Formats: sequence, structure tokens, C-alpha cells
Amino acid sequence: MLDTLAHTLRRHPDRPAVLGTTRTGAVRTKATYGELADLADHYTAALHARGVARGGTVGVAVRPGPRALAVMLAVHRLGARAAVLDPGAGPDVLRARLALARPDVVLADATAQAVAGWARPLARRARLALPDLGELGPVATVGPRLPGCAPALDGDVRTVPLPPPVDGDGDAVVVFTSGTTSRPRAVVHTRSSLAAGMATVAELVRPEAGRPVLGGTFFVLVPSLASGAPVALPARSAPVLRRQLRRLTPQATYLTPPQLRRLLTEGARFSGRVWTGSAPASTELLTRVKRAGADEAWGVYALTELFPAAAVEQADKAAFTGEGDLVGAPLPGVAARTDASGELLLSGPATRDRYLGEDPDPWVATGDRARLDGGRIVLEGRRKDMILRHAENIYPGLYEPALHIPGVELALLVGVPAGDGDERLVAVVQPTPGADRAALRAALGGPLERMGSARPDAVLLADIPLSGRSLKPDRAATARLAGRSRG
Repeated sequence: MLDTLAHTLRRHPDRPAVLGTTRTGAVRTKATYGELADLADHYTAALHARGVARGGTVGVAVRPGPRALAVMLAVHRLGARAAVLDPGAGPDVLRARLALARPDVVLADATAQAVAGWARPLARRARLALPDLGELGPVATVGPRLPGCAPALDGDVRTVPLPPPVDGDGDAVVVFTSGTTSRPRAVVHTRSSLAAGMATVAELVRPEAGRPVLGGTFFVLVPSLASGAPVALPARSAPVLRRQLRRLTPQATYLTPPQLRRLLTEGARFSGRVWTGSAPASTELLTRVKRAGADEAWGVYALTELFPAAAVEQADKAAFTGEGDLVGAPLPGVAARTDASGELLLSGPATRDRYLGEDPDPWVATGDRARLDGGRIVLEGRRKDMILRHAENIYPGLYEPALHIPGVELALLVGVPAGDGDERLVAVVQPTPGADRAALRAALGGPLERMGSARPDAVLLADIPLSGRSLKPDRAATARLAGRSRG
């Protein structure tokens, strides 16, 4: 897919490729296809001049956009692998992670270097932190430099002939996901698994040439641009993003559930097909998106180890009456089964090759309890989220979908220590903005009654804490909130 994109960029140099927006929502072109191709060639030559070659590692701390995509194209052409540095992981974890994948060079924009340097106190408030990047390897600046930044990546490049593109398989990207400083964990995708994942996205979304797509992830950018569709990077501000949607009328939109919820609060209108993932997407959320104008509203089940794995449209999810969270049938090429403990295992061409420092394994242990219902995946909660009450094991994911009735934005079941190793079960429910809380409590009576022995000891109406870059519901923080309320 990356090879296809490289050829497409040269065939249509004048087409808009990456789009941005003004505060009024007006569309502006950040890069054309030709400019993106030239940038990728420039970075390829600069990295080649620095000795980066097949099997090398390039640390990448560059914000999503044309430069980040050009860096990935350059690394791919050279047969090296990109180690993505997440400023939300914390400096100690990043140091430990990069000890497993020592980069030949670290590419960072001015923002990332500020987070690691003079702006560290400000960035810490946003839960962003990077170690001194120079500890990880030689640093080069991508994009405009500010005082104190490392030398520019292309500062010493004169006329360096481009090497021929590397063919064949090999490591493509390293994404650090979990673990501790003593045992960090990183997902390694090969060129073939990355290509398979992007091909699945292209088949699922079916982007049409010339019509814009809204989304900022690598798995949105590459398949869309390779199909000839320009990609608009979502505005960070919800009011501006609402205006951007109105002006752009994209054929397809990919946003996280928190982004969708903020947009719905702003009264945004959607067009075409809307896709969401990275955090649970309830039937209620997908229904609200369709009511706001979307032709289709899809929830995507994906992991860093396998993207995407399954998808379900709002109509199918709303028609599901069983227990648990329906996330859809496995996508073409994805095999699914459960082990003796009920944990969902997945495999397929887009599966990561291995965890860094470990042997290859064709199966991904998702950490989710699930069952297969007519070939469709139904999640029943995280294996580690089990709550023990009165000697009974309760899996929250089996019951939480029933709490997502109209007027509920998010709902979690959490355990609060009650002494002697037992737990109280608390339902923490976040109402949609403007919802009548008394009416909502009354409406929850039916779903709570049908929970049987899993009925919670208390119901707390409150905003659910979010965490991580994808702003997933934070169960630990929610449990602490429920413990303080004693509701």
C-alpha cells in the first residue's frame, strides 16, 4: 500500500493531498500530492546520507500531518523501521522501551523537542512528557526549527542520489503499547502485516477518488491518499471541527468516541459514513451520529496488534438483543477463537509479527473475554476487570451495554473494596448534556432489574474519567471516584 501511494503521489502531483482548516472551517491545502512526494524524497536522501539503511531504526516524534507521513514513506523506502515515540507514555517508560530498539536517529519536530525541554512544565499539565531526546540517539529536526532545536534533518543534504526502494519483507514499525519500565512491551509490525491492515481498511471504507476523507491516523491517511481521496486533518477544537465538517461534507469520517461526543454536544451534523474506534462505541452513540446526518455509523474493533479486526454498523448493533457488546463479524482474513478461559484470540495477515524481544506468534491474546455468536464477536469484558462480590465473579462488559439507554453517554460497572476481599458493585453513569437526571434514574430501573445477581449496589451519575491518547474510560480512576462518593 505504501508503494502504491508513492506511485500515486507522482501521477497526480497537483491534487490536494492533506487538508487543514481555518477557524471558520474553511478548507486549506497543507500539501499537494507532488509536494508530499518531494518531501518524502528529500527525507529519504537525508536519512540515506546519515547511513540509515535496511534493518535500521528511526525514532519518530512528529505530529500527524504531511511531514510525519513523508517520514514514514522515507523510512519504508529505505527498508528501515520507525519506532513511534508517544509523549503520553512518560520519560522513564520511553527510555526503557528505546533500550530494546535503539534508534540510529531520532526525528522530532519543534513541538516534541519543546515537550522534552523548555516546555516540560507546561506539557506535564497535559500529561505529556519526553526524556531528553539526546539520551535516545542523535536528534534531527523535521520542519521549522526553534531556538534550542537540534540541527535540521536535511541541513547537510546537497545532492544525494536516491537509493532504489527496498523490496521484500522486514520490520516496518515498532509501537510501544504497555508494560513497565522493567519489562516494556512493544508491538512489531512487518511491511507485509502493515500492508495487509491498510488493504483491509481500504476494502472496508472504500474511499472514492476526489472526495475528501476526515481523519488523522496513519491507517486513514495512506489508504485514502492511495485511492486518490484527499484527507483532512481534524481540528482540535470541537467548535472548529463542527464548522470543518459542515464546510467539508466528507465522504467518510474517522473520529474517536470522545471526539464524536463533543461534536454532538456542539450540534454538529455529519455526512457520508462515520467510523469510530480506539475506545468502546455504544449503540446509543452510533444512533446519535446517524440521527445527526450520517448515512452509516460504524464501530471498529481494533488493536495495535491487529488493525482492524471487526466492524459493526449501527443498525446491526441496535438489533442485537443478547448480553454483551456486539463488535461485529471478523473482517476478511481475520480468524477468531476463544481459549479455555474465554479470552478472545485473533489471527490473520494484518497481525503483528511479534512483541519486541520475543518470538513471533500468529495469535494475538486480546485480553477481552468474548463469545462467538453466529460468527460475530460479542465482548463480555476485560479479563482483568472481573469484580468479586459475594463469592460471585461479575464481568462488567457483559452488562454495561444494557446501561447505554437514551440519555446515557458512558456507563461503567466498577468494584469498590468492601472489606474481607469483597467488593461493592457500583454503576457509574455519565448522562448526555442536558439530560433530566431524575428521569434518567427512573429509565435505568428496567435495565438494572434485568441484571439479576449482577445488579449494582449503587448508581452514581457522574462524569467518567478518561485516560490515554485515545481517551478511553479509565476504570481505575472511575472506581476511585465511586469509592469516594459511597453513593
